Amino acid sequence: MKNNSIQVIGLQKSYKQLQVLKGVDFEVEKGSIFALLGSNGAGKTTVVKILTTLLKQDSGTATVNGFDVASKPENVRQSISLTGQFAAVDEILTGRENLILIAKLRYLKNPRQVADDLLKSFGLTDAADRRVSTYSGGMRRRLDIALSLVGKPQIIFLDEPTTGLDPEARIEVWKIVKELANGGTTVLLTTQYLEEAEQLADRIAILHEGRIIANGTLSELKKLFPSAEVEYVEKQPTLEQIFLAIVGKKEGN
Repeated sequence: MKNNSIQVIGLQKSYKQLQVLKGVDFEVEKGSIFALLGSNGAGKTTVVKILTTLLKQDSGTATVNGFDVASKPENVRQSISLTGQFAAVDEILTGRENLILIAKLRYLKNPRQVADDLLKSFGLTDAADRRVSTYSGGMRRRLDIALSLVGKPQIIFLDEPTTGLDPEARIEVWKIVKELANGGTTVLLTTQYLEEAEQLADRIAILHEGRIIANGTLSELKKLFPSAEVEYVEKQPTLEQIFLAIVGKKEGN
């Protein structure tokens, strides 16, 4: 049996009359990067909210780190961390103070040391004692991810982590995400950037109109793409072409 950090079966969720999730199934292997790819309104954030115990599903089951999200939310919360779409940092505090605060809230033994180590890892040592209100978007996002790593959670949820960042800051975040997975952390990230999924993910699931319509490695998804006419040089389809072909295929259903 595969060692899965996350298992989702038949997840459904409606808001009033609108059915947002219509039976979502996927699993995430331990220590891997899993990208949930979809356009705005596809239901990505709803999935993340259910998996992080912020929202209850209407039906279906989800387990995170072996614990059922509905019946064992406390156990789930102890093993996860969530970084939302907007940086959840205190702008009045310095970068160092933000990290020390979270380390104290997690009852860690040496909050200052934890803060120093993370500031170094994320290239924020020089800005450590500046107020976060003076940070650039990329620095804020790095600090935000650093905050979510306090206490070394086993599973990290990144909900559209690079939205609004410039290309340079985006590449910085990508590097951090890869390093996390290399260190054994499981990462589930949602994104609407095809290139982001292509760069980072071990597996990619495409969520469209409340359902997973494709799920696999990049090379597996490429096989779903109809082969092109033979050219002088065989061209590999981009994830963008695959995404549009798959989503387009399902539109008429």
